[in-house]
Amino acid sequence: MTDRVDLVEINHYYDAQGRLVFDQVIFYEWSSKNARFDVVAWRLLKTPAQVPTRDWKRGGYVTSWRDGEVLREVRSIQRRETWTQHDPELIERDYLPRELRRGLSRQLAER
Repeated sequence: MTDRVDLVEINHYYDAQGRLVFDQVIFYEWSSKNARFDVVAWRLLKTPAQVPTRDWKRGGYVTSWRDGEVLREVRSIQRRETWTQHDPELIERDYLPRELRRGLSRQLAER
């Protein structure tokens, strides 16, 4: 299952004492209506293999992981990496609540 986004962010979230709390990947799409990147979805980084890497053959960046019974791949035009003491995904909920996000593709149920 493949999704496409405009920007993928690798975020390292640290507490006030400078200790790593978690690493996450946040997927964004450009909203011309809002003139900003809106969050599509996010996932915790559980293994180094999930880190988005440059796809030298096709261009852009790609990350893939096993999502339940599906091998999920997300391709992006751009990539950024941030180190913060706030959770960007949580702050983005003020702009676009989770229930209004596009989300990643869902697997069709078998009949």
